[in-house]
Parts: sequence; structure tokens; C-alpha cells
Amino acid sequence: MRKRVQKHVPNAITCANLFSGCVGIVCVTFQDNLIFASYCIFLAAIFDFFDGLASRVLRSFSLIGKDLDSLADVVSFGVLPAFIMYRLFLQAPQIEHVSNYLNYIAFLIPVFSALRLAKFNNDERQTDSFIGLPTPANAILIGSFPLILKDNYTFFNDFILNPFFLAFFVVIMCALLVMELPLMSLKFKDRDLQRNFYRYLLLLFSAILILFFKFAAIPAVIIMYIALSFIQIRLAK
Repeated sequence: MRKRVQKHVPNAITCANLFSGCVGIVCVTFQDNLIFASYCIFLAAIFDFFDGLASRVLRSFSLIGKDLDSLADVVSFGVLPAFIMYRLFLQAPQIEHVSNYLNYIAFLIPVFSALRLAKFNNDERQTDSFIGLPTPANAILIGSFPLILKDNYTFFNDFILNPFFLAFFVVIMCALLVMELPLMSLKFKDRDLQRNFYRYLLLLFSAILILFFKFAAIPAVIIMYIALSFIQIRLAK
């Protein structure tokens, strides 16, 4: 009985990830509440981390769990951030004869997120590292935008509510999702300092930046993640 329960724990956490994504979509579409929708992305990311951790600790791996995780991620880290981005497009100044079409570029995010997840599920190179930006990282970055707007950082606000910046941002992030870009995984298989040096470094600087700059630090954290991954892989070669 105990083993049967343990077998379903990771999938239950994955379902909580999916549930969070669905709630976030409702908040955006029916309540126009981008703040709570952004929190739903962060909550989904927490569940996404712990379902993998639970499967490793409980040694409960299954093909169903792997597919379920990807399906949940498409919703929470693909569809939900796309709806948030679409709302940001609507809040930005509208360009006559352009915005009616440009705003829909936001929905490239779930398309490329689905491609990213499909590649991950079938790419044997991505067991200990990633090829392309992980979908949770992209979603967390997008989810930080409404929270940055809420804190009223003038410098960031001018960019976030610029339709040309938003369109450029979507194209760049979609490219990063499917690009042949090696990035380190944040999964700790042990606590060895040498093997996990760059992971510890990322966590340390991320904590410091978030402590001082709150959600405005998230774009810098994502950039630092890519930079440290590049340094780690270059030195390893």
C-alpha cells in the first residue's frame, strides 16, 4: 500500500503544477489580475521543482509521469505566460493598423514552449543539462513583468510597456527556447562544492539580488544563469 501511494506522489505534485497554471489563466482572462497570475507561475515552478525531487527521492519514475509533467508545463509555462504577455501588449500604447496583428505574437510562446518540451523528452543529451532555455525560466521572467510594473520601476516600465520591445522580447525568448544552447541544470545530485560550484554561485547571487531588488532582479538572474552556464561549459571543454 505504501509503495502504491509513493508511486503517485510525484504525479500528484505535477497535477498541482497544472492546477496552478489553470488558475492563473482564469485570473488573466476573466479577472484581469496579472499579479495573482504571476504568483501562479511561481507556485507552478515550485511544484515543478518538487515533483522531480519527489520522483528521485522516492525512485518513482514512469513514462506517464514524464508526459504528464510536459503537459502541465505547456499550460503553466507556455499558455499562462502567453496570456500575461498578451495583456501587457494590450496595456502598451496601441499602434494603428499594426497592434491588431502584433499583439498576437504573444501566442508564439506556447508554440515554442511545446517544441522545447517535446525536444527535451526525446533528447538523450539533456539528462544532466539542458539544450535551450528551460520553459520555467522563460515563464518566471515573463511573470516578473507585472510585478515589476506594480513596484513602479520607471526604467523597466518604459521597456515593459513598449510594444516593439515586447515583440522583440517574444521573438528572442522563443529562439532561446529551441536554440542549441547548452545550459546547466539546477538539479543537485549531491552537495559536492566542486561539482556544483556554478549552481551554488547562481543561488548565492540570485538570493542577494532578489533581497535588494525583489522582482526587478529576475531578468538579471536569468541573464546570469545563461552567462554562468556558458562559462561552465567553456571551462569544461
